[in-house]
Amino acid sequence: MVFVLVALVVLALLASVHRYVWRRFVGDTTAPGSTLRKVGTVAAFVLPLLSLGAMTSGRIGAPFWLQQVLAWPGFLWLACLLYLTLALLVGEVVRPLLGRVLARRDAAAARTEAGTGTSVPAAEGAVATTASGTRPRTEELVPAGPPRPAEPADRTPATAPPAGTEAVRDAEAAARAETEAKAAAAAPGIPHPSRRLFVSRVVGGAAAAAGLATVGYGTHNVLSGPSVKRVTVPLAKLPRAAHGFRIAVVSDIHIGPILGRAHTRRIVDTINSTSPDLVAVVGDLVDGSVADLGSAAEPLAGLRSRHGSFFVTGNHEYFSGAEQWVNHVRELGLIPLENARVELGGFDLAGVNDIAGETEGQGPDFGRALGDRDRSRAAVLLAHQPVVIHDAVEHGVDLQLSGHTHGGQLWPGNYLAELANPTVAGLERYGDTQLFVSRGAGAWGPPVRVGAPADITVVQLASRQA
Repeated sequence: MVFVLVALVVLALLASVHRYVWRRFVGDTTAPGSTLRKVGTVAAFVLPLLSLGAMTSGRIGAPFWLQQVLAWPGFLWLACLLYLTLALLVGEVVRPLLGRVLARRDAAAARTEAGTGTSVPAAEGAVATTASGTRPRTEELVPAGPPRPAEPADRTPATAPPAGTEAVRDAEAAARAETEAKAAAAAPGIPHPSRRLFVSRVVGGAAAAAGLATVGYGTHNVLSGPSVKRVTVPLAKLPRAAHGFRIAVVSDIHIGPILGRAHTRRIVDTINSTSPDLVAVVGDLVDGSVADLGSAAEPLAGLRSRHGSFFVTGNHEYFSGAEQWVNHVRELGLIPLENARVELGGFDLAGVNDIAGETEGQGPDFGRALGDRDRSRAAVLLAHQPVVIHDAVEHGVDLQLSGHTHGGQLWPGNYLAELANPTVAGLERYGDTQLFVSRGAGAWGPPVRVGAPADITVVQLASRQA
C-alpha cells in the first residue's frame, strides 16, 4: 500500500513538472495551432513515457534490446527535465525584471518621440508654408465663392481664427492621443502581448541553453571515464611492513543498457595504470542479468594487482540476481567476500553483503565477518552502503570502504544523499573507525554527473609506526 501511494505521488509530481515545462517552453512561446506547438505537445507526452519505460523495462524482464532502445532517450530526458526545470525556476526571477526593463525602455522611447514634436501632416485646408518659406495667399487656401459685402468702415471686425486653425488643432490632438496610447501600452504595470511573448522566448531560450548544456557536460563526464584520486589513511594498528599499502577502490560501476563493455574496459585500464597492491570492487557492479551483461563484465578478468581483486555485493546486485553475479565474478578472477574475511600480511580484509540482501536472507553478518578475529590487528572492511558504519565501529573496524551514494551524482542530489547517508563522499572519522566513501565510477539512470565527478580512488594505508 505504501509503495502504491509513493508511486502515485511520484507520478503526480512528474505530471505537474511536465505541465510546467510545457507551458514555459511551448505554451508561452508558440501560437495556438502552430506546427511548433503541436510538436512540443507531442514531445511532452512521449518523453515521459520513454522515461517510465527506461525505468521499468529491466524490472519487468523486457528484452535487453528494448531496454537499450529506451534507456538512452528515457534516462537522458530525466536529466534534461531536472536542469530545464531548475533553469526555468531561475527564469521566474528574471522574467518580471526583464519585463520592467523593457516596459521602461518603451515608455522612455514614447516620451522622447512626443517631446521631439514628431511632424503631423496638415489636414485638408490647414495653414501651410510654401517651399520658399512664405505663407500662401489667403485666396490660395480658401475656395472661391461669392463676394461678401463690405463691412462699414466704422465697425470693428470680430476677432476670428485664421482659416484652417481648427483643422491643425484637431490633427495635433489626434497625434497626442496616439502618443499617450503608446506610452500607456508601454507602462510597466500594464501587460503587453508582444512584450510578454518576447520575454517568454528570451527566458525560455536561455533556460533551454543552460539546461541542455549542463546535461551535455554531465554526460561527457561519465562517458570520458573516471579520474584517479589518491588519499592517505593512517591506521594506528598497521605494522610498519604494511606502510604504503595501496588499495584501488572502485564502486558503482553500473554496467547496464547504457554503460557496457567499453565502459568496463576504461575502468580496468584506469585501475591497472595505478599498479595497486589490491583492488576492492565495492558493490553495484551491474544493472541487469548475467545473461544480458555477462560479456560486458568480462574485461574485469584483466584486473592486475599484487594481492588480488575482491568484490562485495551492492543493492543493485540483488535486483539483478546476486548469486549468479557472485559466481560470475568468481569465474572472472575476483574473490567475493560474502560476510567473510581474509588475513593479509599487515591487516585483515573483511567484506559484508549489502543490506538489500536481507530480503533474500543474505544480508550483512558482521559476526561471521569480524566476530572471531584478533583485534590487535588492523581491519579494513568492504561494505557497499555507508550506513553500516555504526556496526563497523562496534566490531572494531579501523577503516570502512564504501560507495552507494554516487556523491549525489546530479546536483543538487547531494543534499538529498546527505539525508540518507552519514557520509556522501570522502573520508570521515566515527570514533576509532574511519569511513571512506567513493563517488563511484559509473552512473545509475541518466548517464550524467554534475557536481560529483566519477572517480577511482587509490587509498594508501599509512603506519603510524613508520
